[in-house]
Amino acid sequence: MKPSGIGGQAVIEGIMMRNKDKYSIAVRKPDQNIEVVVKESKLLTEKHKWLNYPIIRGIFNFVDSMVVGISTINYSASFYDDPAEQKTTKVDEIGKSIFKDKLESVLMAATVLFSIVFAVALFMLLPYFISRLLAEYIVSKTLLNFIEGLIRVAIFILYLLLISLMSDIKRTFMYHGAEHKCINCIEHGAELTPVNVKNSSRYHKRCGTSFLFLVMFISILFFIFIRVDNAALQVVIRILLIPVIAGVSYEVIRWAGKNDNKWVDILSKPGMWLQGLTTREPDMDMIEVAIKAVEEVFDWKVFLEEYYADSENPEAEKEAVAAELALSASLVINTKKETRTIKTEEALDQEEETQNMTAEERYLAAAKKSGGLDAAYSTDAETGFENVDMSLPDDDIRMGDSNSMNEPEEFLDEVVEESDDMDDGIEIEDDIEIDASIQSDNSKEMESDVSVDEIQEDSEDDENVLDGFEFIEETEEPELNADDLPVFKQRKLDK
Repeated sequence: MKPSGIGGQAVIEGIMMRNKDKYSIAVRKPDQNIEVVVKESKLLTEKHKWLNYPIIRGIFNFVDSMVVGISTINYSASFYDDPAEQKTTKVDEIGKSIFKDKLESVLMAATVLFSIVFAVALFMLLPYFISRLLAEYIVSKTLLNFIEGLIRVAIFILYLLLISLMSDIKRTFMYHGAEHKCINCIEHGAELTPVNVKNSSRYHKRCGTSFLFLVMFISILFFIFIRVDNAALQVVIRILLIPVIAGVSYEVIRWAGKNDNKWVDILSKPGMWLQGLTTREPDMDMIEVAIKAVEEVFDWKVFLEEYYADSENPEAEKEAVAAELALSASLVINTKKETRTIKTEEALDQEEETQNMTAEERYLAAAKKSGGLDAAYSTDAETGFENVDMSLPDDDIRMGDSNSMNEPEEFLDEVVEESDDMDDGIEIEDDIEIDASIQSDNSKEMESDVSVDEIQEDSEDDENVLDGFEFIEETEEPELNADDLPVFKQRKLDK
């Protein structure tokens, strides 16, 4: 794989993708249309070269990512705000009068500051105070600091488990998976198509989840060597070391994203495991949003040209990569069904058409979908039966009734078994030749002779044979004796 340099994050019903000095936000609006906006991102690292130094760049990128991330989340959430909550309050008026045009920037800074304080309190200070409850039983400060690190990891995992129970967070995690899939698809040399993205992995080594795990792991190593006895000083040192820990973690994850070997895989495993909580398999609608976000800031076609610059047959290699992704995905996820949560216009048209169908038309449509329509039509053509309705009970099946019919084999079995009870009269002769004349509701008569002796085993190849019975066309009316006929036949001959 080849690093692409792009990154992103999930937002409310959408995805933010960032590449160098610009980023895009693609959001699925309540009307199901996708809103895409591209914004410039001023990189202070280009203006101030000292921000590019190791460790320092990690601290800067961490803060910058928080600012951009919160602003994009607020932007995406604006599409789903309750109009009643958008009314101007007295607090808004006071804020505008004090800060004027800078109110939004002040609110952003306050949000970032609150997020940092909350994270420090939850993941740094709380584990410290919980671990110190064991100080009376554990003398070793090294062991105590190690237990503190374990408690910190446990709180982090518990936090992820709790928020993952929220329906909105679940969907955000699905968009997070779509973001990873797009980046993995590109960096593995596959074309950015919905199918290839669907087949790509939702785990990525440069994920923010992996970064946070590294922060916690490296903090254990840092805090083990703190030998200060004063409790207040221990807390202050922990807070002051947070930027340093973040900078070191950034360098480690940056190195892991650019290399692919066994050591990197081992180092990335815990973070990849945690991504099982923060990512979910997206549906095709989410993948569509992710692709739009990527294409606004990244030319993946040019990237693939550079990717296969030394290849003799790039197209063949692309097809091989796509096939490999499909194979690996088939072992992990269900890719046979392209799930969607949004009904396309075609699906809506089909649904409306189905609602306008009669019961008969819906039956035939369902038979066609299941592959049974051809058999139904062949039965109609050879036997004269019309309007199959398999939902009717056997007692209601009558020949000549335009609103019901049954399979020929079942009908003939019923005629033989219930011949004595038929109102229209059927006489079965000793020579196993059936002369049936059935009077329908509209007094239309139909005569047919069925020869059971001529049933053939290979009847499937004969156009005149159906379900083991041969239907023979009458060529000549046999000479009948009036004494052998039913009463209503004798009356007709007398006339």
